Amino acid sequence: MKIGFIGCGNMATAMLGGILKNELIPADEIIGSTSRQESLDAIKAKFGICTTLDNKEVAKQSDVIVLAVKPQYYEAVIKEIRDAVNVDKIVVSIAPGKTLEWLGDVFEKPLKIIRCMPNTPALVGEGITGVCANELVSSEELEMVCRILGACGSTEVISEHLMDVVVSVSGSAPAYVFMFIEAMADGAVADGMPRAQAYKFAAQAVLGSAKMVLETGKHPGELKDMVCSPGGTTIEAVRVLEEKGMRSAVIEAMKACVKKSRGM
Repeated sequence: MKIGFIGCGNMATAMLGGILKNELIPADEIIGSTSRQESLDAIKAKFGICTTLDNKEVAKQSDVIVLAVKPQYYEAVIKEIRDAVNVDKIVVSIAPGKTLEWLGDVFEKPLKIIRCMPNTPALVGEGITGVCANELVSSEELEMVCRILGACGSTEVISEHLMDVVVSVSGSAPAYVFMFIEAMADGAVADGMPRAQAYKFAAQAVLGSAKMVLETGKHPGELKDMVCSPGGTTIEAVRVLEEKGMRSAVIEAMKACVKKSRGM
């Protein structure tokens, strides 16, 4: 099986790294394209894959075609490659807001299409990707693509109507978490901790807390209560966060994210 990447930005390179690290597909069975020769040279030097400036060549040579360009370029790229894509190939989209129906309409023919929404922690092998497929994709083909996507984290097959929610809860969510880490570090710096050390403490606290949620299976509220001793420091901090509307701010931000994704 040959896999092709049209666009080789952060998400594509994260997937490439995971695929090669886990030996899912050999480098000589992977082809990638970008619009700039210097970018191709860097990709080839790093991963040893085949490269080309011709998107049509990627489509012709690949069994699985990953569209990894920015959403605003999707229509132009699809129109460029659609004559080279047939129903024997699988098209994988990573763009928010581009539905299975929209993708099929732009290709102007029945095709096997899979939508997915990865997130940037895929760059360190800790991503999570929501996946859905149209009716032409078999369960075996979906499982195979999920295995590829899972090379840089975990995957969850979902209904397409939840894809915009995936954008808000995982695709965009690293930005919220980075802001939280930065804010905690700023607070530590304000109380005298060196900045580099403050980032380390804050980031490790978030990493460890997330691991506790995933590995213990306990409700986040229960885990929070375990930290909050009666009359203690943590419950006082929680009181201030509640007073300042932390939960409401996060919920409203996520609802705005979903609305934006649905309108793309």
